[in-house]
Amino acid sequence: MQSGLQRGLRLLFPPQCMSCGGTVAEEFGLCPDCWRETGFIRGLVCDKCGTPLPGEAEGRAEYCDDCLTIARPWDRGRAALLYRDTGRRLVLALKHGDRQDLARPLAGWLAAAAAPILLPGMLVAPIPLHWRRFLKRRFNQSALLSGALARLAGLDHCPDLLQRRRATPSQEGRGRQERFENMAEAIRVNPARIGGLTGRPVLIVDDVMTSGATFAAAADALQAVGASPVSILALARVAKDG
Repeated sequence: MQSGLQRGLRLLFPPQCMSCGGTVAEEFGLCPDCWRETGFIRGLVCDKCGTPLPGEAEGRAEYCDDCLTIARPWDRGRAALLYRDTGRRLVLALKHGDRQDLARPLAGWLAAAAAPILLPGMLVAPIPLHWRRFLKRRFNQSALLSGALARLAGLDHCPDLLQRRRATPSQEGRGRQERFENMAEAIRVNPARIGGLTGRPVLIVDDVMTSGATFAAAADALQAVGASPVSILALARVAKDG
């Protein structure tokens, strides 16, 4: 039961929608309007990247057109939301709005999406920021998400497993080929963390997946040192129909 102090605080500071700031019943909930605009990815999805697919699940892996034509160096992948409307607002709030408090509730959605691909003993790691960008932002939003997810799932978390070898220009506005060229060999495994990775399953976490170029660079680096299987998880997926 709530204490009198807790009840008083809720009256003075009622819970707010984590997207628009409107009043809601519970902390870190969504108001009805924002809930309706949240593109949760459910049902049949591409087993490589998590994008939604038409049709019903029939118990076998299905793949989107992109994953049938583009080499994906990871094994399986999922995403929690479509990168639009509420999903986009939440990503931008976490990434640029200093809403670090969103990581814990968003990790619950990540855990639900990732459930089919989580494995015992899996190591969870974020896509890294270059040190200059980290100093400017002061935190890595992907590390906040991966850490919260690992705690929920009872898995080991290694926030410095991967490193940016160089400061890559922003991917925004680039075509698919340019994105892959921009990320080529940009990520490596931290030399201090290589021991024990042979044959260990790894889950790479990022806030947004567009082309998959960043995930590909990270997966290539992990597989080169023997990690296996390597899977990927994004909070939000840019989808063609999204």
